[in-house]
Amino acid sequence: MRSRSLPLLVLLVASLAAAQYKMALPGYHYQFPRDHFNHPEFQTEWWYYTGNLRAPDGHRFGFELTFFRTGLTGNQPPDSTWAARDLYFAHLALSDLDGQHFYHVERSNRAGPGIAGADEKTETIWNGNWQVHLEGDRQDLQAVSDQFNLRLTMESKKPPVIHGENGVSQKAEEQGRASHYISLTRLLTAGVIEIENKAYQVTGTSWMDHEFFTHQLEPDQVGWDWLSLQFDDDTELMLFRIRRKDGSIDSSSAGTYIDPRGLSHHLRAGDFTLRPSPDTWTSPNSSAVYPIRWQVSVPALGIAGEVRTPLPKQEMTARSKLANSYWEGAIDLTATRAGQRLSGRGYLEMTGYDRPVQLGQ
Repeated sequence: MRSRSLPLLVLLVASLAAAQYKMALPGYHYQFPRDHFNHPEFQTEWWYYTGNLRAPDGHRFGFELTFFRTGLTGNQPPDSTWAARDLYFAHLALSDLDGQHFYHVERSNRAGPGIAGADEKTETIWNGNWQVHLEGDRQDLQAVSDQFNLRLTMESKKPPVIHGENGVSQKAEEQGRASHYISLTRLLTAGVIEIENKAYQVTGTSWMDHEFFTHQLEPDQVGWDWLSLQFDDDTELMLFRIRRKDGSIDSSSAGTYIDPRGLSHHLRAGDFTLRPSPDTWTSPNSSAVYPIRWQVSVPALGIAGEVRTPLPKQEMTARSKLANSYWEGAIDLTATRAGQRLSGRGYLEMTGYDRPVQLGQ
């Protein structure tokens, strides 16, 4: 479950073309490495990389690099190299957790003559000079901006996780209101972060989400809260809850627990609670009020604890007032599992706090 910020004109054009694309339906047959790349038969697709990294002196960072594709004209071959059949967006963010600074930039492109895309033949996902190259279990990530650069190598310790049931992650009751949702939940990461000409050698763990779909949210679903957690005992947890206009939590909310062997276990809405605590941060840019401390409980796994962020200011602020802003940032976990102390790190995303999200409606 992920977000992106799109202008209303793009959303309008995309909604008119939606009927020409496939819906995410049960029974999809996943195949790798094919499904790590582009699915032009679906209207919307994204690849999301987040991670928690640390320098040898203990200095902590979080990062986010995301690639989005939105189809505009249906699943038809383009009539010229520059035809805008798809739009490609990308967001890049760096959280200097110890320095208490948040950097973020974004860009948009057409595919054009190789400007942006996701190609199985070259094993690359890219937008300009931001890219991830996949080769087996290894992925090389690089992204360059005016204020900071990332060069990271990631190695997947576990096989891909398929979220949901029968090949779909359902987001609403109606058939097709769903996504095909894949994650790599434990990417061992090493590389270099440069901030204003100062280089940090870093290591840590990252997480990759990849979703593709055509329809997802319903009109009365206004946003979601999503988190990924990587525990120190080599297990992981993903949870999301979808919020409705009346303040209730949608029954399509769900999650996945991944054990040390990489086996996944689906969690339905009644299997967990994800509840905000009173601590909040108000964005000076969007005026959105975000909860920055959450209580997490998964009774069947014996997990109960709290997540909070070391850096409240981690909002991706939309450049256009017609698009959504969202909060995406690094978090820490303190918890217990069956009475034993459990700790970990992860990422939290909160959408629809400035205005309702319009996504695949």
